[in-house]
Amino acid sequence: MSSKVNTEPKGDLLPKLRFPEFQAAGGWQEVALVQLTQPITEKVGDAELTPVSITAGQGFVSQVSKFGRDISGDQYKNYTHLRFGDFAYNKGNSKKFPQGYVCQLKEFPEAAASSAFICFRLNADHDATFIQGAFEKNVHGVQLAKYITSGARSDGLLNIRPEDFFSISLSIPTEPYEEKKIAGCLSSIEALIVAESDKLEALERHKQSLLSQLFPPPGEIRPTLRLPEFRQAPDWQEKAVGDVFTLTRGNVLAMPLVDDVPSNEKPYPVYSSQTKNAGLAGYYSDYLYEDAITWTTDGANAGDVNYRSGRFFCTNVCGVLRSDEGYANPCVAALINGVAKRHVSYVGNPKLMNGVMAKIVVPFPSLEEQLQLTSILKSIDMLLNFQNNRVERLEEHKRGLLQQLYPPRKDILV
Repeated sequence: MSSKVNTEPKGDLLPKLRFPEFQAAGGWQEVALVQLTQPITEKVGDAELTPVSITAGQGFVSQVSKFGRDISGDQYKNYTHLRFGDFAYNKGNSKKFPQGYVCQLKEFPEAAASSAFICFRLNADHDATFIQGAFEKNVHGVQLAKYITSGARSDGLLNIRPEDFFSISLSIPTEPYEEKKIAGCLSSIEALIVAESDKLEALERHKQSLLSQLFPPPGEIRPTLRLPEFRQAPDWQEKAVGDVFTLTRGNVLAMPLVDDVPSNEKPYPVYSSQTKNAGLAGYYSDYLYEDAITWTTDGANAGDVNYRSGRFFCTNVCGVLRSDEGYANPCVAALINGVAKRHVSYVGNPKLMNGVMAKIVVPFPSLEEQLQLTSILKSIDMLLNFQNNRVERLEEHKRGLLQQLYPPRKDILV
């Protein structure tokens, strides 16, 4: 297979949105990735680095944070030694990047990446932010699709060979300064996203700090900070979760049946084990439960507890707590969430199964106090949702920019 690419400027290879100073400039050119980069073959060896994984659309994360443990094992020394600014292609497919995801290492100064990743370093004469933008637009995916003939392997990775990956081409401006201008634009929107994300994290820390005062410290049955009308009320009562709730579980659901946005045909939220949007995976045509508490039973997020308002569907990695007496509310969900992680088993795949959840003992306030605390939590959650929406709108704006700042993909490999 040839990786030869036509590098002559193409008059019809033009972005939809262009800076004024480049309106009269010629078309862009297509350049093979093999001409823009150098493969990274250096192994970790005895270097003490953080073993990392890649989360599609988010970037590099430590294996511990993604899987709940370091899974590198005996293979660690054979991992690839990445340095800040290097790139890696994760051949695992996802809903957003079905042909795999490419990202640049920005989260760690150095890292140990699985040998299953295809790692490479950009040549100095091109801007890394500009190149990353092309990958976020998924220009590699539309080209790699033709090589994926038999789906994923038994280990979940796509059948993409390094030579196939490096044969893809990227659209490059003929004027180097145009590349820099686009990179600057993307950097600005990314800085905004980071700033608003920091505000979101600050609100989340504020919520956790408030909860630590409104709820009793571990081993106690009276909170440090109590609402005025309950200061003379009795101490909270310790009860096992199984004595208060009926415990059940969600059902298996194929994610292709789930839509990203609600509609008349699919109005019910679907919750899973993911962390983004508090586990919201999409929307479905049917529901299982109404006004209940769920928790993640399996995987890296085992023990995450959330209150679910209204009718909803949840997948088989969610346990469900139901109550006919009003105990299924945001206050109690937050109480259980504060202690559930301590009961997760980390032998193999992290788990918090129904039998263990039922035996967890939690201090419960009266229903009246629960309602007051729920009102406070809802106010904080409204602020969190508002800030989260700001971040999502910025991310959506960035996605729109990526579609317009880069030319539409044309298959001109020869």
